[in-house]
Amino acid sequence: MSELDRATGIFVDGLGTAAATSGILSQLQGRIFALLYLRAEPLALEDIASALSQSKSNVSVNIRGLVEWHLVRRVPTAGSRKDHYEAATSFWRVMQEIMERRFRWTVRQVLATIADTEAAAAERRGEAATFVAARLAALQAFFRAVDVGFGAFAAGKPLDPAGLANVVPLPAARPRRR
Repeated sequence: MSELDRATGIFVDGLGTAAATSGILSQLQGRIFALLYLRAEPLALEDIASALSQSKSNVSVNIRGLVEWHLVRRVPTAGSRKDHYEAATSFWRVMQEIMERRFRWTVRQVLATIADTEAAAAERRGEAATFVAARLAALQAFFRAVDVGFGAFAAGKPLDPAGLANVVPLPAARPRRR
């Protein structure tokens, strides 16, 4: 095994392991992406399957998910009717897509649940109602701040502390001790 093959193997296995814990990609999807990322030329499904010791059908199923997440794209190859694939290299755009589609949806689901709970809890009175309202308000403030952060990231803009202060009251800056 050449040094490049060994290095590729380490990268492929490492990204596969990382992907398996991501909650977004499977281990095989991480391995496919890693293999394609280190290749200068697009690879056909057969070549990917062979390199990873997987069936062509298994690679085909997993590569569709990578295409959907914009991590891999199908590219035409002159003189071949086979599908060839290459890895995306614009990680900023890939992460924007993942944040918007995966995490921001979850944040908005939590915010909708908080609103529904507040409406249902509006009938309550007394100490228990005050406690629940305070807990919901704290959770809502946190998830609104996260939503604002995701929105800035997805738009490719820095997180504006002034805009964040409209969602969550920020503590006053402490003077530095010398």
